[in-house]
Amino acid sequence: MANSDSSLPLSTKKENITPVTSKIAELNESRSELLGRIQSLKQDLQSWRSKLDTQVKVYRDELSELKKTLNVEVDQLRVEFQDLRATLQQQQEDVTASLRNLGLQDASDVKHAPAQETKIEEIDKEEQEVVAGEDNSSKSS
Repeated sequence: MANSDSSLPLSTKKENITPVTSKIAELNESRSELLGRIQSLKQDLQSWRSKLDTQVKVYRDELSELKKTLNVEVDQLRVEFQDLRATLQQQQEDVTASLRNLGLQDASDVKHAPAQETKIEEIDKEEQEVVAGEDNSSKSS
């Protein structure tokens, strides 16, 4: 190969070198542009990740606050429900006592009282299931 290069005239060697040099310059320029693009994409990705992390934190904080509010409201409803149940039981006992005092309670009233007690027991059971469900959901969160 060296013999064939030395046999070429000097002007032909320069012509061959010029296209190679211009190709190298084009490749270097293209490489620089690509590196710039890559750097820009890396910065965009970092910015996107940062924004996403911030948004996730905001959503987690909001969910945590909503959960606390919901738990407070559930506790308030539970207390109100217990008060209502106690009031209803007291009213039932008062009505039963009044009927006994008046001598108006007959066999049908006696049969009706266990049905009301059964309803109260069912309500108690439902409340316990709700409380158990809330405990399970709060443990899994």
